Amino acid sequence: MERDAERLLEDVEAFCREIRPIEELAYAERRYNDQVIPLAQKHNLLGMIIDPAYGGRGADTVTYLKALSRIGREGTTVRTFFSGHLSIGAYPIQTWGSETLKRKYLPRAAKGECILAFGLTEPEAGSNPRQMTSTYRRQGEGYVLNGVKYLISNGGIADAIVVFAYPADLPESDPRRRISAFVIDTHVPGFEAESFTAQAKLGLPTSNTAMFSMHELYIPAENLLGNEGEGFRIAMGTLVSGRLSVAAGCLGVIEDCLAEASQYAKERVQHGKEIARHQLVQEHIAMIEMARVATAALVHQAALAKDRASAHPQDPALAREADLLAAQAKFFASHAAWDAADRAVQVFGGRGWSTLYRPARHLADVRVCRIYEGTDEILKLKIAAAVLGKEWEAFH
Repeated sequence: MERDAERLLEDVEAFCREIRPIEELAYAERRYNDQVIPLAQKHNLLGMIIDPAYGGRGADTVTYLKALSRIGREGTTVRTFFSGHLSIGAYPIQTWGSETLKRKYLPRAAKGECILAFGLTEPEAGSNPRQMTSTYRRQGEGYVLNGVKYLISNGGIADAIVVFAYPADLPESDPRRRISAFVIDTHVPGFEAESFTAQAKLGLPTSNTAMFSMHELYIPAENLLGNEGEGFRIAMGTLVSGRLSVAAGCLGVIEDCLAEASQYAKERVQHGKEIARHQLVQEHIAMIEMARVATAALVHQAALAKDRASAHPQDPALAREADLLAAQAKFFASHAAWDAADRAVQVFGGRGWSTLYRPARHLADVRVCRIYEGTDEILKLKIAAAVLGKEWEAFH
């Protein structure tokens, strides 16, 4: 197992070295990077967390987050693709899917023949997914779905998407009206996606973000994920995996900002000496390093907790610990990465304001990490409730 982890991280390193010049050119041209998937296929990275029984590499959480941290150094854009495909795409299918559903999607996902995404957010349902308006109804031997999902990573390139909807035949007041989860295919009648242009987004110009609609979209009954009415629990459980992936990616951003700022400070000469010799520049370097150390420790602790919870799925205390640590890691890491990128831009001075340099790209891209997979505000409330007690929750 240890050698398998080493091989995976070696493959990740090879992928990162190969993708960097391609990503930099795509970013400069502000266009979708269409080489991420082929190179991920080449280095066998599209099934990192998928069980070997389904063609994946079976990485544990600690190893997987190390991989995402390394990928995060190449940019939040690149890491976001892997989070969408694996952390919130493959993960719920592998965790809650029937054997039929796993066999249907996971082997193809591991090969890169089926790109995955996660469709929870809607135009009027963000931090409160219970406000969603997407619906489903039984029809014959399957289900028919209707609704719109919004700001979905990989949404315009995915072959299959995990989606959530309410039963159409029950009124809002009915206590039986609970969210269910499904896996939909995108190459079928009734599905239509529209990708956001790079110019419409503050950052992430090289990744795919889309909104999509489901209009009388039919899926077979086997595409129900878990049981009817379990969708909210599945969504919240998946967000633990997603938050960990964001935290790990942010650690990579911090590491790259540290490397870029340190190297530049040693080369840039002002006032007769390298700016690395100036005390206020050293303050920036010191603070980025502290952000790196603290984030790495918290991400590792959260990864260990997730593996413990996965090994004992019937232990609610371990599940709560993993959930809380994922929220804490994501909140801390996203803020630390934003601050690290801001400091790296400051070290670069005027050049730091240009996206021709890596710190500026990190600054633009990492801001979204304080929004997706749980906003700052939601995570603060979650963390505070863990301290004060469940009866003090600010929302239910």
